[in-house]
Amino acid sequence: MRDTGIGPRALVSLCVLGLAGLLSGCLNSNDDTPALEVQVGQMLMVGFRGTEITPEDTIWRDIEDRHLGGVILFNRDVPSGFELPRNIVSPEQVTALNSTLQSIRPDTLLIAVDQEGGIIRRLTPADGFPDSPSHAELGEQDDLEATRAAAGGIADTLATHGFNINFAPVVDVNTNPDNPVIARWGRSFSAEPEVVTRHARAYIDAHHQRGILTTLKHFPGHGSSSEDSHDGFTDVTHSWDPLELEPYRTLIDEDRVDLVMTAHVYHQGLDHQHPATLSRPILQGLLREDLGHTGVVVSDDMQMGAIVQFYGFEEALELAIHAGNDLLVLANNADVYDPTLARRAIEHIVARVEAGAISERRIERSWRRIQDLKQRLDTPDAS
Repeated sequence: MRDTGIGPRALVSLCVLGLAGLLSGCLNSNDDTPALEVQVGQMLMVGFRGTEITPEDTIWRDIEDRHLGGVILFNRDVPSGFELPRNIVSPEQVTALNSTLQSIRPDTLLIAVDQEGGIIRRLTPADGFPDSPSHAELGEQDDLEATRAAAGGIADTLATHGFNINFAPVVDVNTNPDNPVIARWGRSFSAEPEVVTRHARAYIDAHHQRGILTTLKHFPGHGSSSEDSHDGFTDVTHSWDPLELEPYRTLIDEDRVDLVMTAHVYHQGLDHQHPATLSRPILQGLLREDLGHTGVVVSDDMQMGAIVQFYGFEEALELAIHAGNDLLVLANNADVYDPTLARRAIEHIVARVEAGAISERRIERSWRRIQDLKQRLDTPDAS
């Protein structure tokens, strides 16, 4: 490359912003897309350890040099047996952490958290954050104003402390009252899809009013399962009902959907080979073509038991991309903590593209969807 007098990190920053089209080697020669490594980095959302970070930390370098698209924060560190602090210990601390994370690059970083309400929350009263009711409590009350108020409180908390994505609402229909991962923890609004849809709509609207993006989960439905996909193989072939699609169908038709999160559930009738996260018939066929979702598809954590017990790390990444996932979550909060996770994932995906196993066009489509999603954050009225 011709010497421009610009340092390598500054040059890459210009590439990402699309302001350096005249600089040789910065952008693809025939369009405005950045280099392959930049596009792939944007497709990853990674978890990390640290209640504060500095330029010496791996996650800082992942964001600055590897163009990481997003991060996910937790309050508990599972690999250490909850002995080490993770990311969230107080309102003041997490606000400072998120501010630092967002300052590393000039482009928007996606900062996500699971803050459904009830038991499933990372910002807890024990750490100084407001309490919030579960989806089940709101559904039983069946008062849309109460749901809007509760969701508005959650969204206010997220916006105040520097988050921009909530991995909620759960739109799983509570068809199995003995479900170990949905019903057990009060994560579903109702066993009736119409009730789920009404309350999810109110939940989403309250977040959008405060500039927070939301995520419908877990597609195509986890409410009927008898197993927990965190732990291993989860088969819903004989329990799943097409009515579980109704909240997705309605909310997609209403153009209320920012992200859809996949479920690691297996349904032989929908795909006899792969669970939903790794299934092109389910994500591309059912979600995109049949239901009409054109936005971002985000995987559930790729390190959950239903994936890692049956697929290698690299194999799962490749299958997930082929299936249609745009944003891959690597929570780094299961059995082992690996600070090199982002680098390993990016290097492998780039290598597979260069080998012709994944098309450049496939990567570019995901990159563009992610940029469109970030544009919603820069222009909140678009939500």
